[in-house]
Amino acid sequence: MSSRFHLEMDEGPSKAIAVRKRDLVIKLQTIQPHPRPKVALEQYTVPADLAAEILFRACYVHDDIEGKSVLDLGTGTGRLVLGASILGAEYAIGVDLDHSALEVAAENCGRLGLQIDLVLGNIEALRGAVDTVVMNPPFGTKRAHADIHFLEVALRLANVIYSIHKSSTRSHLCRWLTQHDSNSDIIISSRMEIPHQFSFHTKRRQYVDVDVYRIVHS
Repeated sequence: MSSRFHLEMDEGPSKAIAVRKRDLVIKLQTIQPHPRPKVALEQYTVPADLAAEILFRACYVHDDIEGKSVLDLGTGTGRLVLGASILGAEYAIGVDLDHSALEVAAENCGRLGLQIDLVLGNIEALRGAVDTVVMNPPFGTKRAHADIHFLEVALRLANVIYSIHKSSTRSHLCRWLTQHDSNSDIIISSRMEIPHQFSFHTKRRQYVDVDVYRIVHS
């Protein structure tokens, strides 16, 4: 693996911790998943512990959340963007093309007493800029290169991106990111639990190996 792409060593917080990781996990566990996920959109909810780990590092190791504008592309029911709001994002916005997902996200937002913006629409229509993008994009197994499309949009909108991808695509993604002038680190490698939610799932739970990237666009 190129020296530009490595598994980051476990770092200590670079700033004072206002929200403990355990408390963040507990709050994220209360966020309801999509009641009727669509297989074509690959709507898999990020597990609460993984979402908390990503956001905790983004906030307290890299200072990319608190006081920042944070955008969640393909937000679903809002676990990542609501977590960013809990950690002190100055402005948090979630975008999705699924109306029913955003309805649940709004309910989750109200239950937690948070203020975020939820936008219904395609991500390619977005214009402007934010400090940080956090996202759990489609893996690209149902629609080829859907993961790359999300990265293209994210690179246009932010200088710092946190994104979850299948570990099996690591070599391809590393080459693609290098070609697009992006310095990237794999900050977390984990196994993501996929619950039984579609007819083709043969097990009660399935697991997929994933990498979480922190991408800095030059």
